[in-house]
Amino acid sequence: MVARNYLLGDNQKIATQNKSSSRKRGFISGWLIIIALTCLYLVWLVYRWLNQPIWTQSLPSPLTELLDLMEMAAAMTLILVWVGLLWRQLKPRNRSKIYSLDLDQLLELNPKEFEHYVASLFRRKGYKVVVRGGSGDHGVDLELFGDGSKRAVVQCKRYRDTVGEDIVRDLFGTLLHERAARAFLVTTADISDAARKWSIGKPITLIDGDTLVAIGNSLV
Repeated sequence: MVARNYLLGDNQKIATQNKSSSRKRGFISGWLIIIALTCLYLVWLVYRWLNQPIWTQSLPSPLTELLDLMEMAAAMTLILVWVGLLWRQLKPRNRSKIYSLDLDQLLELNPKEFEHYVASLFRRKGYKVVVRGGSGDHGVDLELFGDGSKRAVVQCKRYRDTVGEDIVRDLFGTLLHERAARAFLVTTADISDAARKWSIGKPITLIDGDTLVAIGNSLV
């Protein structure tokens, strides 16, 4: 329950909502700016070509040609910007498929696939994730970067047998070696009572198979 609350905490939800709101405000501001520029351009055309002010007719020929070129350039720029905005708005969204796996499906994954699945869950929670798993990873499968400069490390264990205290002890050593703020152990298996007891008071979050499935379901 502690692990689930840590991943699904209100602070992360608020941070994600704030980022989404900022993107929406930027999107709306962009549309307002291009609409305002287009309106100004149309007002100028009406002023010049319908009102035909005397000062524009008395300009020297080179200045008149320059003014015409500037109008054409402004028109082309506005047309291209409008086409780009409309194309971006109407094109099909190429979004990553959001999915959740049950325990049997998780066990069917190979170790690399399991690491990437766990990485996708953390990304959906707003973390920046670096996949490090492989030879020479020093016991770190994923690196997490959250708010500020805090860094966490993750070990992914696609196991069927219960994870014991020895694995959690090794993870704590990895945490110290990496000088990380927190360590996560994410596994498809159960976690022994001895392992959970040993982790109490340490910056370690233990996520067993049932909790992992529940987290995936909550993010769909």
